[in-house]
Amino acid sequence: MLGIAVIVAALAALIWLAYRGVSLLLLTPVLSVLAVLLAQGGPLLATYTQVFMQATGGFIVQYFPLFLLGAVFGKLMEASGSARVLADGIIRGLGPSRAILAVILSCAVMTYGGVSLFVVAFAVWPIASALFREADLPKVLIPATIALGAFTFTMTALPGTPAIQNAIPMPYFGTDPFAAPGLGVIAGALMLGLGWLWLEYRARRIGPGYGADAGADADAGPSVPPSLFVAALPLVLVLALNLLFTFGVIPRLETAYLAQPLYGQTDVGALRGVWSIIAALSFASLALVALNWRRLAARLSETLDAGARDSLMPIFNTASLVGFGAVIASLGAFGLIRDWVVTAGGDNPLISLAIGTSLLAGMTGSASGGMSIALATLGDTYLEMGRAAGVSPDLLHRVTAVATGGLDALPHNGAVITLLTICGLTHREAYRDIAMVAVVGPIVALVVLIALGTAFGSF
Repeated sequence: MLGIAVIVAALAALIWLAYRGVSLLLLTPVLSVLAVLLAQGGPLLATYTQVFMQATGGFIVQYFPLFLLGAVFGKLMEASGSARVLADGIIRGLGPSRAILAVILSCAVMTYGGVSLFVVAFAVWPIASALFREADLPKVLIPATIALGAFTFTMTALPGTPAIQNAIPMPYFGTDPFAAPGLGVIAGALMLGLGWLWLEYRARRIGPGYGADAGADADAGPSVPPSLFVAALPLVLVLALNLLFTFGVIPRLETAYLAQPLYGQTDVGALRGVWSIIAALSFASLALVALNWRRLAARLSETLDAGARDSLMPIFNTASLVGFGAVIASLGAFGLIRDWVVTAGGDNPLISLAIGTSLLAGMTGSASGGMSIALATLGDTYLEMGRAAGVSPDLLHRVTAVATGGLDALPHNGAVITLLTICGLTHREAYRDIAMVAVVGPIVALVVLIALGTAFGSF
């Protein structure tokens, strides 16, 4: 029981101190070492270098290209004015009376096209602020509105999304980014619908009035922005090329060399999804530069450097949370939790997978971090359980991805903290609505997904 109490205390400290603004890069290794010290007395240095840092480094090695290319692509979208044009076009098309839906869809289009949710938050905030002010809607709903569009259905549910949360399950289950597309669309629609209904209800309940101004404005972009077609084309390319490389190009490549020790003794099935996203983001970024050469040429080097820098903090924060989770997973008490999780669903591995992934995402405050830990420690177990129960790997993939998108948005989540900072609001003012659209809604969608998957299988 002491070990379980230590795990709970470490998680509580992580949430509280992250809420207080302590850097995750400092917080996670300190809490990891303290947890080992209190639970089993050491060895402390070995825990730090051989467990924490090995897990942290392993995550960076495997997923840094996706973070890097996603951040560069997003920065190019921002610097070219494409992000603002897309958001503004959707808002104009729907009108101020649909301000909440307009902001949700603006965020969704950009994140589904591969733009980092951090970039989306910065790009959409000034437009959302102006639109909410014009519609006389309460500013306290802006963070939840942005979170619904950027942190939920486009991150975990919609098939083909280039989000890291959709990429991590692929090497474990041998799947692709379009796993269980029908179920993904249904889960995504539920998240969108429930979240939108809640925000509209809250807008009526709070009543008219924007509130005091606060927050930072984003760069206005180039003086002559691109057309809506030019702004949207790179996002379309990301999705189209992702599909093309996943099912057309990469399966036809000669990849027998991957069985050699030099290349990790693997096969193309484990790498196809990651390779597809890397290729899609690379070609889409080149197309974006070509389409916006006059807008980007003068600041291209500066923009690329900024994008590369923007990738560092998100991946190191996420990787450090993976390291924290790995240390927690190494504690003896974690075995009790793991054994309970594996049996929690009875004969249904989907329930067990959902519970385990959700809990770890909540413990780390990171969807990708929690997912990585769950799959690294239990991925093979779940795959075997799925095979024994006749559950498709595609269904395991989609349940895993959607399960990460609920408890990950607890108050210590880095994206939540960043979003509130951008909007100039506090947890007390705005987190309740974030929790409803980014925690409760995704959990409801997950329950429906599991029920449909159990009844009808993957589709």
